[in-house]
Amino acid sequence: MPKYLFTADYTASGIAGLQKEGGTGRRDMFSAMFEGLGGKMEAFYYGFGADDLYIIVDLPDDASAAAASMEVAKAGAITFRATVLITPETMDEAAGKAVTYRPPGA
Repeated sequence: MPKYLFTADYTASGIAGLQKEGGTGRRDMFSAMFEGLGGKMEAFYYGFGADDLYIIVDLPDDASAAAASMEVAKAGAITFRATVLITPETMDEAAGKAVTYRPPGA
């Protein structure tokens, strides 16, 4: 199953909701959301710095990741971003592929 890293930044209303519901409540909600899409949450962490939230998830496909992203973004409480995570083996495969490319102006 493809693996995704979701990062998020809370808005003011999102922080108010987090304070009301608690961190474990939000973790449980995200876990249930991803399971409902046929996935499994591997890790869930809060942070401070560049991002407020880090989630690693296995999901069946990109459409499931996009659906989760759209639904969370629609609510407006957090800015949600998804990154497809690639294994070292996939990078080995990619490195072995022939690619025809010409830089601009060359």
